Amino acid sequence: MKKLALLFSCCALMAACNSKSSTNEYDKYYESQDKDSTSSAQLSAATRQPADVDTNVMNIGTDRTAGTTALPDADKGAKLVAQSDCTACHRNDQKLVGPAYEAVAQKYEVNEKTLDYLAEKIIKGGKGVWGEIPMTPHPNMSEEDAKAMAQYVMSLKK
Repeated sequence: MKKLALLFSCCALMAACNSKSSTNEYDKYYESQDKDSTSSAQLSAATRQPADVDTNVMNIGTDRTAGTTALPDADKGAKLVAQSDCTACHRNDQKLVGPAYEAVAQKYEVNEKTLDYLAEKIIKGGKGVWGEIPMTPHPNMSEEDAKAMAQYVMSLKK
């Protein structure tokens, strides 16, 4: 009988220790971080340097926007890329299975024809332009989203 009473009192003590009514400042901090946290896609898109800002001190005063097409959906495209399966094969600055986004941007001229072409490649997939490994098609993706992703890729042009 004593063992049973001891077991119940231990359970009651453990339950009292785990109650949420006595939260300390660490618990409050981490709970607020969970509620206010942003995804890494939102953070990287929000902190990415705008395309017309040149951080190279040797190029101060150089107009980097001369001759380029405005890419209004590039931020939306960055979020879509981060949320998709694209990062399994692509990175911004290094080749993985597929080419780096910067290499794609360097290969093509920034214009509507290129954006349409890249959007079609994102939706239908492809093979042969960057090697024999095929790019996975994304047939359920809207043309608008694919074009926004293409705008993001082309925004990385240096």
